[in-house]
Amino acid sequence: MSTFRNIFPLAILAGICISIGCVVNLRTGGVAGAVLFAFGLTTVVYYGLKLYTGTAGFIRRHGDWGMLAIVLSGNIVGCLLSAWMIRYAQPDCIEPASKILAGRLDKGVFACFLLAIGCGFIMTTAVEFARKGKMLPLLLGVPVFILCGFTHSIADAFYFLAAPWEQVMQPMVLAVYVGEVLGNFVGCNLYRWTTYNIKP
Repeated sequence: MSTFRNIFPLAILAGICISIGCVVNLRTGGVAGAVLFAFGLTTVVYYGLKLYTGTAGFIRRHGDWGMLAIVLSGNIVGCLLSAWMIRYAQPDCIEPASKILAGRLDKGVFACFLLAIGCGFIMTTAVEFARKGKMLPLLLGVPVFILCGFTHSIADAFYFLAAPWEQVMQPMVLAVYVGEVLGNFVGCNLYRWTTYNIKP
C-alpha cells in the first residue's frame, strides 16, 4: 500500500506532463511540435516523476512488476484527466488526435508494436543520459522518436482519449494500445537484454 501511495500520484503527474507535450504537438505539429513536446519529458525527469517508458528499462529482473503496473495505471489516469480537460477547453485538439488514432489503427497491432520498440529504446537511452546530468540526448530523443513515427504508449494514451468517443470505443484500439505498451517495454530493455552477459 505504501508503494501505491508513493508512486501513484507521481505517475499521474507524469501522465499530465506528457499530455502537455501532446497538446503542444497537436496544436503546432511538424518539427516545432516535436521539439516542444520535449518539455513534458524534461519535466518528468527534473521532478523525478514516474513514467512508464522511463521506468520499464530499469526494473529489477525478478521484481518491480507491481510497481511498473502502478506507474502505467497512474500515467493513463493522468492522460485521462488531461484529455477530459482539453476536450472541453481546447476542442480543436480533438480532430488531430482523431487522425493520430486513425493512423495507428490503419497500421495495426504488429506495426505499432514494432514502432514502439524504437521509441522505448530512445526513451531509456535519453533517461540514462539525463541521470548522468547530460540533458541534450533527452531534448533530442523526443523529437527523434516523434519524427520517426515511433509510438509512445503514454503519449498515445492521451491522443486516444482525446479522440471522439465513438472512435475510442472500437475494440481494436485496446489491442493496438497493448501492443504499444509491450513494444515500449521491449525497446526499453533492448540494450540491457543484448548486453547482459557482456563484461565491461
